[in-house]
Amino acid sequence: MAEPDDLIHQPLRLKIMAGLSAAAAQEPVEFARLKAITRATDGNLGSHLSALEKAGYVAIAKDFAGKRPRTRVSLTHEGKTAFRRHVAYLRELVESFGDDA
Repeated sequence: MAEPDDLIHQPLRLKIMAGLSAAAAQEPVEFARLKAITRATDGNLGSHLSALEKAGYVAIAKDFAGKRPRTRVSLTHEGKTAFRRHVAYLRELVESFGDDA
């Protein structure tokens, strides 16, 4: 059986990675949108994004939209690969319970 990715396995990080994965074909996701998707506080979301960035799973870009600061997040190639592997692990885990029935 495949192994879980301990960094992604944490519930809020799993939500972050899923949200970013769903948006991967589009532009990076703005921090406010990611906050709404995950229902996290600014500080909590920022902390988890920092951990994912340190692991190389996400890229964080800061710029301005007009005069307003903007933070956008996207999955890196490494992040996409790690997320796919973790999802494969979860599927394998769920399917293994179905085999016993």
